[in-house]
Amino acid sequence: MNMKYLIPKFIDNDFKGKNISLYIFYLISPITIIRSIIHLFAPDGGAKSIANIPLHLYSKNASDTIIHIFSEWGLSQLIMGILYLIVLLKYKSLIPLMYLFLVIEYSTRLLLTIYKPIVIEGHAPGGVANYFLVPLLIILFILSLKKNQ
Repeated sequence: MNMKYLIPKFIDNDFKGKNISLYIFYLISPITIIRSIIHLFAPDGGAKSIANIPLHLYSKNASDTIIHIFSEWGLSQLIMGILYLIVLLKYKSLIPLMYLFLVIEYSTRLLLTIYKPIVIEGHAPGGVANYFLVPLLIILFILSLKKNQ
């Protein structure tokens, strides 16, 4: 594992890590953008339709606030998705750093679920997926730092 690949001296389009981590990053980028667009434009921001938050149990003002926050989250995801896309197109040497950001994001989501739980009706796909994604992203991060031979 070569930590100098995490923040390279020169940022270019030369990815030195294992190819599997590059190929999976090609999947992560559009998925991030698609998810962001759903949160931005779904009438409920995905709060009820995806995350199973029981908006009907809250006042209209509270529900509108939750929907707004989900939409803002979509905007943040869109910005990250565009950054991932730019990295894929022009700056592949930054992919290990992008994986580190993904590990931090999804690990923190998992911790927030434990320490600041929310009321949901059923299981939110993202909440369940985080248990699988965190270890996978850690592995992909490590592979992105290993020299491809």
